[in-house]
Amino acid sequence: MSHTIEEPIAGLAPHATGRKVNTTALVLYLSLGGLSFAVLQSLVAPALSTIGHDLGVSTSDASWVLTAYLLSAAVLTPVVSRLGDMIGKRRTLIAVLAVLLVGTLVAALAPTLGVLIVARTLQGAAGAVLPLSIGIVRDELPPEKVGVTIGLLSAIFGVGAGVGIVAAGPIVDHLSWHWLFWFPLVLVAIALLGIIFGTKESPVRTPGRLDLAGTAALAISLVAILLAIGKGQEWGWGSGRTLGLLALGVIAMVAFILIELRVTDPLVDVRLMKIRGVWTANVVAVAFGFAMFGTFVLVPTLLQLPAMTGYGFGKSVSQAGLFLLPTVVMMVVFGPVAGILVRKVGAKPPMVVGAVLVTAAFILPAMSHGQDWQLVVSGLLTGAGVGLAFASMSNALIEAVPAEQTGEAIGVNTVARTIGSSIGTAVIAALITSHSTPEGMPTDAAFTIGFVVCIGVGVIAIIAALAAPSKRQVQELLSPDDERQLEMAR
Repeated sequence: MSHTIEEPIAGLAPHATGRKVNTTALVLYLSLGGLSFAVLQSLVAPALSTIGHDLGVSTSDASWVLTAYLLSAAVLTPVVSRLGDMIGKRRTLIAVLAVLLVGTLVAALAPTLGVLIVARTLQGAAGAVLPLSIGIVRDELPPEKVGVTIGLLSAIFGVGAGVGIVAAGPIVDHLSWHWLFWFPLVLVAIALLGIIFGTKESPVRTPGRLDLAGTAALAISLVAILLAIGKGQEWGWGSGRTLGLLALGVIAMVAFILIELRVTDPLVDVRLMKIRGVWTANVVAVAFGFAMFGTFVLVPTLLQLPAMTGYGFGKSVSQAGLFLLPTVVMMVVFGPVAGILVRKVGAKPPMVVGAVLVTAAFILPAMSHGQDWQLVVSGLLTGAGVGLAFASMSNALIEAVPAEQTGEAIGVNTVARTIGSSIGTAVIAALITSHSTPEGMPTDAAFTIGFVVCIGVGVIAIIAALAAPSKRQVQELLSPDDERQLEMAR
């Protein structure tokens, strides 16, 4: 593969060429960008009914505020990640954060649902923040700091989602839903200014052309699949529209794979999926996306049900959100811990432990969820598991792929997590709806079944994590030159 003249050695990071980088400031700006995107992803979920009421639309119609964000992120993340590898990660990240800034400002001022949906689509276009940030870290930071930093950035996506759920209640209760966007806008602005004035472009590039045919096929596939999942409950899972969209999504995905196998500069090198370290990380990503957003649906809903039901807790939106604080704290703690562990023992052990902890987190409330402490303990285990696994997935990909393909590999992993989040939200919501009283009140069995389903997904994550290659196995597959370049780029 050819490289630009700016890159003296393929895969050689700028820190190895003597360039000085203010690592603290760089990590701070990248963290703020990732945090703002993740917060915006989940912040609207608890406020959909409020937004719908204020804009004069149904809650079902208001759900497009979340769906548009997920669709945009799923479609554009691999595209923008590839552009970052081609034209420069810093340059692309600046454009991404600028779009996120505009989208967030428009959302804060949105007078109608249509305008808000357009704004959310712009926000979702910034889904490549994580893969671009991780690529910059790999290019710029010294080897001993890369693992911990990637652990922090990866965990921030889980942390941000949790913070969004926790903060939504107090913001809506004391201000208005417009402030759900004003607060993140400040974070985006700081991150954007920091990247513009506090960083330099990395010389690591992968020249090529954007694969337009592959981009179109991938967009059709993801939009069709996620739209079917998002609206399946409303349309009916057996309806012609739902089944037709699912079929279209599968056909378009097959077409995408065939296109990628034939073009010279593929959007996504699908041959990477044959690598054990890649496909296992992507399976874990889908499972954890499902489990995390399954928690965000199950726990707040259970907590907000009236205590007179005998199983609800009668909490307000704000109080229910506070129950997720332990989850967020554990994500913050265990993300960097995972980075340290990856450096010493490789990505597999913390990924396996993370999957086990998340599965255990659902076993407890599946057995009994009538006491506060049971949900708190479950949240602690979930946060620790997500923090370990999110950081480990990114590092597993870095161990498994060449430096110049880091962006697209992590971009695909981010899409996998988004798809898992969409599936988890839709499936758990459908379970709650299908196990409700005639008055629309979810039954106690709905939550037990929901936790059991999440256990099953957690078991899938455990199996995939166990199938991942160990650090020793990855090293045995590399030639001495490959291993040298990967170590220099890490």
